Amino acid sequence: MMEITANIVMFAILAVVILASAILCITTKRIMRAATFLVFVLFGVAGLYFLLDYTYLGAAQIAVYAGGITMLYIFAIVLVNKRTLQGLSEHLHGGTVIGGLIVTVIGMVTAVAVLLKNKFIDLSAQQADVEVPMDKIGETLMGAGKYQYVLPFEFISIFLLACIIGGLMVARKDKD
Repeated sequence: MMEITANIVMFAILAVVILASAILCITTKRIMRAATFLVFVLFGVAGLYFLLDYTYLGAAQIAVYAGGITMLYIFAIVLVNKRTLQGLSEHLHGGTVIGGLIVTVIGMVTAVAVLLKNKFIDLSAQQADVEVPMDKIGETLMGAGKYQYVLPFEFISIFLLACIIGGLMVARKDKD
């Protein structure tokens, strides 16, 4: 009984940290603060993975996203001018806010529609917790077939490489 209570308390703490950091991440006007709050969100999600005993996913979350946030810091410093980085020249216009709200509502409606259409959590089928063997996990992560993950990971790596090249091109753009 004590373990269940401790897990619930840890979940509540992590949930508060994740939600507060996410809200601060999207409401702050300074890019460096937003990236720092994003780090707290990602570490909180890693904490949830550790709480669920998914140590591999928790470690991957920390390793991958710690590097990603470091790159975000570097590109924020390189690509953004000094006045914007210090938060001195950012202004939101009414059209930008309304456009953002419209896109947010459309995204939320789409997510809810997908969740309601597909039964991701089937409460009627009581399935016992079964440990998945490590060879099955490795085959799934490294396989190229249906429901395997090598091709999506390769696509994402190529996409990130294209983003880095694009960022370098923008940073090196000649000022005419």
